[in-house]
Amino acid sequence: MYMLAGGTDGSNTDPYATKPEEGNNWVETGPHVMIVNAMDMMQGYPADPKPDTSRPYVMWAGTPYAHLMIPVK
Repeated sequence: MYMLAGGTDGSNTDPYATKPEEGNNWVETGPHVMIVNAMDMMQGYPADPKPDTSRPYVMWAGTPYAHLMIPVK
């Protein structure tokens, strides 16, 4: 999947969060490609709650919704 215009900000730890709250690690996402359903591929990529969004990272690590975020700018 891709979001070449960027996406709305979202929590990197709670897929159901609707607004920034303490502890839900809200992130800003620019243009990116998302790789889903590739758990083996995600191994070795950062899965920190507060990622460097200028580099590839795993969003929602440890949940069934985990996916690889790859910035394109």
